[in-house]
Amino acid sequence: MQSHNTMVPLLFLVASTTTSNSSSNGNHTREGVTSTSHHVLPTMLVLSLLLLIITLLAWYFLRLKKQRKAAVTTVDKKIPNGILEEQDQQTVVLLPRSASASKHYPPVAVENLEEEYRLRSADDGKLFREEYNCLPGGHAQGTYEEANKDNNKDKNRYPNILPYDHSRVVLTQLDGDPASSDYVNASYIDGFTLKNKFIAAQGPKEDTVADFWRMIWEQKVATVVMLTNLKERKEDKCQQYWPDQGCWTYGNVRVAVEDFTVLVDYTIRKFCIQYQSADATKTPRLVTQLHFTSWPDFGVPFSPIGMLKFLKKVKAVNPPFSGPIVVHCSAGVGRTGTFIVIDAMIDMMHAKQNVDVFGFVSKIREQRSQLIQTDMQYSFIYQALLEYYLYGDTELDVSSLEGHLHKLHNTFNSGDRLGLEEEFKKLTNMRIMKENMRTGNLPANMKKNRVLQIIPYDFNRVILSMRRGQEFTDYINASFIDGYRQKDYFIATQGPLSHTVEDFWRMVWEWKCHSIVMLTELQEREQDKCYQYWPSEASDAYGDYSVEMKGDAVCDAFSLRDLVLTFVPEKQTRVIRHFHFHGWPEVGIPAEGRGMIDIIAAVQRQQQQSGNHPIVVHCSAGAGRTGTFIALSNILERVKAEGLLDLFQTVKSLRMQRPHMVQTVEQYDFCYRVVQDFVDIFSDYANFK
Repeated sequence: MQSHNTMVPLLFLVASTTTSNSSSNGNHTREGVTSTSHHVLPTMLVLSLLLLIITLLAWYFLRLKKQRKAAVTTVDKKIPNGILEEQDQQTVVLLPRSASASKHYPPVAVENLEEEYRLRSADDGKLFREEYNCLPGGHAQGTYEEANKDNNKDKNRYPNILPYDHSRVVLTQLDGDPASSDYVNASYIDGFTLKNKFIAAQGPKEDTVADFWRMIWEQKVATVVMLTNLKERKEDKCQQYWPDQGCWTYGNVRVAVEDFTVLVDYTIRKFCIQYQSADATKTPRLVTQLHFTSWPDFGVPFSPIGMLKFLKKVKAVNPPFSGPIVVHCSAGVGRTGTFIVIDAMIDMMHAKQNVDVFGFVSKIREQRSQLIQTDMQYSFIYQALLEYYLYGDTELDVSSLEGHLHKLHNTFNSGDRLGLEEEFKKLTNMRIMKENMRTGNLPANMKKNRVLQIIPYDFNRVILSMRRGQEFTDYINASFIDGYRQKDYFIATQGPLSHTVEDFWRMVWEWKCHSIVMLTELQEREQDKCYQYWPSEASDAYGDYSVEMKGDAVCDAFSLRDLVLTFVPEKQTRVIRHFHFHGWPEVGIPAEGRGMIDIIAAVQRQQQQSGNHPIVVHCSAGAGRTGTFIALSNILERVKAEGLLDLFQTVKSLRMQRPHMVQTVEQYDFCYRVVQDFVDIFSDYANFK
């Protein structure tokens, strides 16, 4: 209110100055003075009031801006790899506890999990926020004496995220530095039944990497779970603590890279580590790092599917009788706590048929304060548990595929959940997120859609460059779809319409595509299904682009066309290979699966030669046959790499990226049959390892 108080004397000063000036003019008649006063005084009062209002508004907005900077804000904005939650990036923001922090929430029976999740999610997650805010912040009598010692303060990434003295990991003291060499910012955390199952740690800093590896060696750690990227939003979140290749020595620990595998949601790295000292060199050990790369900073993954798959992998690779599993993000509380709680609650689900998220988080916060940083992370735990309860583990080893198919096709009991129709029905029950199709449903874009029910989601739609002075020219009915190893590896789109052909070629050009897979004929059942977007011979022009036919060949199940795409304004060219699959009717499936295996292999060879830019895949509407092709591409690649498949979760993931992907139970069954054909062709199981 300081601005308001200083303005009042100023206004009086202006008014008095005006009056004195008027009075001092002795030549004016009384009528003249009266006339001037009648005009000047109201004008000055209006101006003064306006000035006062403007000043008050400026003060109000300045204060509001300062408050917004200080507060933690949540933006419910979906992005390709997750849900973003904004907050201050300088330190870890500790959310205030509510007045009702003493309130307790009982365990939830698994059969009530779906209803409880629905209730808590209502009203923008109001009940989740209330429950989260009732959690105790940490151990009431917990102390941080070691973490706050002068020699240790610089070892902490964030000054307000520190390990308790009673649960901190204590390193062996080094000769010559007994005072502070036993400190690392890491805490023991219990699992559901196993004491000290985990070590929750901050992401190593440049000067603590050696301590981090010493902890791994001394604690006999065999598995490290990393839940942050090295940089996020241009901020350093974790020092790279491993060599990209070869070996490196950190303090007394020599780390050598043995192997690494990059997948769409996570990367697996295997290291051989060995402790070296003046006395002796210890026997080397194998350490596996599983690095989850699809968790956005200050948010949660868009879907829990990838996280549950990742968690299963962590459980599979961690050997029995090893030391604790090290889990770290940047601060070692938010994403770290979320992962630990999901693991423990799945164990509890199996053991007790209920989950106690509130009770477990309260318990482990006594071992490390502030585990689970946001109500969004807290609700994500419930979302992951519900996903696990509803769908379970649907992953198969290829050796058990034949038996699984026998069960699916020979189920007569209507209550048997293993029936093929029952399995597919779970997919069709998925909600289509119409609220995330705003761009495709704009009046200017509706005419660009072939089928009104199949419109790309806003969060992963393919965006074209906007043409100068032309609104809505960035839209095309196309969606980015993840591959087995790479995000946005496919572009699923509809068959072009006559007025969207130029947009189609613009998309191919702007996203540097070299492969197009066509799964429809131009006409089917006497209806137009796709406009011919390539020349029958020589070349054709489509707006700023020209396409020239360079070669045409016919294979057993598909045609191959080599096209030269030219961006006319800049006279730049690119060779495009066009794979046109035949024999797939709009209603139904191909007669056999061998042709599908062949075309997928041919496309993958082309990708390796041309660089792994997105593969454009289309049928007529860009959903049924398109989704089936992409599902099979991902599944067969995983079968070759791991000997595993999960058709259900593969299709579920596709449907979260574009509606109606794999449209019919017949197409779903076809996927299983093609995988079985693939296994039969390469019957030696060693091919899948």
